[in-house]
Amino acid sequence: MSSPQYETYETYGPAYAEAAYGGFAVPPADLHSAETLAHGTPAPGAYADPYRPTHADTHRPAYADPYRPAYADPYRPAYEGPTLPGLPRQGAPAGDPAPAYAERDQPDGQAAVRAGSRAASRTGSHRRSPRRRRTPLVERPDSSVLRLLPQALVVAFLAGGTTAFVAEDKAIELTVDGRERTLHTFADDVTELLAEEGVELGAHDVVTPGRGAGLGHGDEVSVLSARPLRLTLDGHRREVWTTARTVAGALRQLGVRQEGAYVSTSRSRPIGREGLALDVRTERTVTIMADGRARTVRTNAATVREAVEQAGITLRGQDTTSVAPASFPRDGQTVTVLRITGGREIREEAIPFQVRRTDDPTLFRGTEVVESAGEPGLRRITYAVRTVNGVRQRPRLLTTEVVRVPRAQEVKVGTKPRPESVRGADHLNWQGLAACESGGRPDAVDPSGTYGGLYQFDTDTWHKLGGRGRPQDAPAAEQTYRAKKLYVRRGASPWPHCGGRLHG
Repeated sequence: MSSPQYETYETYGPAYAEAAYGGFAVPPADLHSAETLAHGTPAPGAYADPYRPTHADTHRPAYADPYRPAYADPYRPAYEGPTLPGLPRQGAPAGDPAPAYAERDQPDGQAAVRAGSRAASRTGSHRRSPRRRRTPLVERPDSSVLRLLPQALVVAFLAGGTTAFVAEDKAIELTVDGRERTLHTFADDVTELLAEEGVELGAHDVVTPGRGAGLGHGDEVSVLSARPLRLTLDGHRREVWTTARTVAGALRQLGVRQEGAYVSTSRSRPIGREGLALDVRTERTVTIMADGRARTVRTNAATVREAVEQAGITLRGQDTTSVAPASFPRDGQTVTVLRITGGREIREEAIPFQVRRTDDPTLFRGTEVVESAGEPGLRRITYAVRTVNGVRQRPRLLTTEVVRVPRAQEVKVGTKPRPESVRGADHLNWQGLAACESGGRPDAVDPSGTYGGLYQFDTDTWHKLGGRGRPQDAPAAEQTYRAKKLYVRRGASPWPHCGGRLHG
């Protein structure tokens, strides 16, 4: 080995480093702190823009990979070394000239170093120190390869990740309420896909396939939003949910027979997310019986009255039907028309009076005297009377009015002990006298109304004997007692026709 070869290797160090950093002798740590010359040429020590060509390197493409130096050749042996600007390649013929452009844009100092290195290699004027041992170039690790190894690993990792990234990407056909679109997604199932797309699902929404179904490339996902429908069908109200977008579609979905049916809105009307109130009356068969005839009609009427009118029958005055006219007519129902005539009837009824009894110690026990006679009251009652299809009905009470209030009857009731007898009259035949005068009846009254009781007292005589009220109202024992007192006073003369019975 010669000294020039070793010195030549040592001289290549700066130039080699310069080539490794894109033509500038700066370490990677200064890449972002370099300044750029006014015409795009990096200043000494600055990092060159890999996407913009410089004056020194006009043959390098502008799109050069910033993470891979342009000179690196992964297939060149490490001992061969890189080709440096302005120097012949190792192993090249001795007359191989260096590129003319290599030193054109280099700084003066660096160019001088390289020129000296070339001269030394030709003349062999440099000598190496005897204390330094020459190391063959092939045994020295290539620093460019060491620097490229992490970059190659990163590129391989990114390439593998990109492959996995592309493998996970899926093209999906998503249809939401009839609006179709194609999208790419990494979602694993339908629920995750809809969450990514911001599609909110309600409890009644229909998703095809199922919400938790897995996704594959090319799958189709359909979402039908459910709408609330406040449906009144043939008089029955309920709330249902439908995924149909129009009224006609909702009726088909619910299985409602639409032929001849009444629908409260247009069948083509769209149903919004807020829902819709809908009244539907299907066509029904109703039989109307009126005036001795039967008429059958097909109708979607809302009330029995409307069905009767559609049958050509008119309700007049108090006429009505066998079912409530405002009720909903059912399929197969028979309705009878009732022809009604009638008016009012007023009746008067007596109101009985009350009897109030009061104890009187001046009257003998068992004696009752009417102090004041009672008077019945009067009630006026109004009834509704009518005939239905010619048959008179039972009167119906309408009102009751009291015309006169009844007056109570006042009665005195005796509490005084009755004497056992009247001296001088107890031995006479009083039963015979009573049978002759009144037939033995205590309440008997003569045709003129003047005399009454067992012994036919007149009222004036009765009062003089201590009696009260009318004699015919007093008990039989009291009447006999008063008769005995009258006999003691006047003998048998008060009874001119029957007095002889007292001694008989």
